[in-house]
Amino acid sequence: MFETLKKELNDFRTFAMKGNIVDMAVGIIIGAGFTSIVNSLVKDIIMPPLGWLMGKTDFSNLFFVLPNSITEAPAHYDTIDAAQKAGAATVNYGIFINQIISFIIVAYSVFLLIKCINKLQAIATKKNEECTEATTKQCPRCTSQIPINATKCPCCTADI
Repeated sequence: MFETLKKELNDFRTFAMKGNIVDMAVGIIIGAGFTSIVNSLVKDIIMPPLGWLMGKTDFSNLFFVLPNSITEAPAHYDTIDAAQKAGAATVNYGIFINQIISFIIVAYSVFLLIKCINKLQAIATKKNEECTEATTKQCPRCTSQIPINATKCPCCTADI
């Protein structure tokens, strides 16, 4: 039983230490940090001027209160926090707008990053293809491999 468990743990360690898993973990950690930066960019840099241009609107505080019943008018609250503390059901569409803008920025950033990586990979592939160009050719008489610039085969001494 212990041998089976030990083998399973060794297999798991081998799997976890593969380069792709470690790279993915690093990517997730960096992505989480990048997301918090983008959220701050949207909340603290982009949305205040956009709200100011739209008549001093604070997008993070755009909401409406759902009524308690169909015939009853909803109560009025100045902030989302006040409505939620009172137990009112709110639809926070301003926060949703902020999240959509954050998503668009993150998605566009990832698009640009992948575009750059693909461009770098294409350059590396092209250089590899240039480096692996043929340096030998086959002798038409004896079919041995000879240098590409050779004019006489060293094996059969045929003129090429």
